[in-house]
Amino acid sequence: MPEMVLHHYPASPFSEKIRLILGYKKLAWKSVVIPSIMPKPDLVAFTGGYRRTPVLQIGADIYCDTALICDELEHRQPAPGLHPQGGNGAVRIVAQWADSTLFWAAMAYCFSRKGADFFFQGQPPEVAKAFAEDRAKMRGGAGRMPAGDATSAYRSYLRRIASMVDNQPYVMGEQPSLADFSCYHALWFTQRIPPLAGILDATPSVAAWMGRMAAIGHGSMEEYDASAAIAAAAQSKPGDVRAGMFQDDHGIALGSRVTITAESFGLEPTEGELIAATRTRYVLRRSDARAGTVHVHFPRVGFQLKAVQAT
Repeated sequence: MPEMVLHHYPASPFSEKIRLILGYKKLAWKSVVIPSIMPKPDLVAFTGGYRRTPVLQIGADIYCDTALICDELEHRQPAPGLHPQGGNGAVRIVAQWADSTLFWAAMAYCFSRKGADFFFQGQPPEVAKAFAEDRAKMRGGAGRMPAGDATSAYRSYLRRIASMVDNQPYVMGEQPSLADFSCYHALWFTQRIPPLAGILDATPSVAAWMGRMAAIGHGSMEEYDASAAIAAAAQSKPGDVRAGMFQDDHGIALGSRVTITAESFGLEPTEGELIAATRTRYVLRRSDARAGTVHVHFPRVGFQLKAVQAT
């Protein structure tokens, strides 16, 4: 199997989701630690604009958004699987809820005053200010859920997860699924903030389930340098995407110059040549002075495709 390089940083919840899945599938991977806030010049050399964390690199193919990363890992290493037989739709619905509704309530709770004070303790005030400004920009200026409302919602969501793991080891049954990894990562972040982690005490079955998830581990990881990852992409040839079925929902032909932008968070566009638009993903071809020619993959769900207007 080609080398897998995860561009991430240790405290990133969505990165923890992928790190655990790599461990679950017993995959070897290389770790490139990226900044938690902009600028991220080495990452953008691959993506051309997209800056959310994590990003998976396999040679000169770059995979954005954890929903798509999970699909790619499942395709390349089908066993153990992330979708129990007959449960694919339900698993994806729970995962999408967890990656959005649950995640944003958890983050608003975790970055309440008490949580933020703990997270940034011992660091200059400018660090917290820069982080807050960066995340506000990623939200397009939209406000975060008020802490009190977030606390109420988060308690309710924890009880819902508890109802799924009270009488079975994992969210969807006897084996971990994508639903588990998606529900876990926001709670994992809460657990890392001791002044706020007590919210988990009211749902002991959730705490026990978290222990089972943490025991999966991160697989075989090797530290890697960003410059080496860029050089590896430049020396690689992207995979062939011509076999994918073209699904045109926009009236935009393959070969067109387009942008792809996240719908709601991390609004930096990526521009390139549209070379694939399947049922589930878009692929752009783009060139970078350092990374060479790369294919950047995005999921359809959660992203907007637009044609670049000629000037």
